[in-house]
Amino acid sequence: MIASMTSKGQITVPVEARRRLGLHPGSRVDFVVNEQDHLEMIPIADSIQRLKGMVPKPARALSLEDMDQAIAEGARR
Repeated sequence: MIASMTSKGQITVPVEARRRLGLHPGSRVDFVVNEQDHLEMIPIADSIQRLKGMVPKPARALSLEDMDQAIAEGARR
C-alpha cells in the first residue's frame, strides 16, 4: 500500500489499511518508530468516556436498595 504526503504533511490512509485496522472517521492512531526506523501506526482503542450520553438517563434515580434487589434477582436467574 502506498500513499503520498500533501504539502501540509497529511497522508490519506489507504482504504485496505483502514478496514484491516478498523479505523473510521474520528479514530485515533499512535505513530511509533521501531528499532529498524520503520514507522508503525497503532490504532488507539476508544475510551469509555466516548460512550457518555449514548444511553438515556433513567426516569428516576435508583436507590442502593433498588440496585441490590436487581442484583439479587439477576443472581437468582
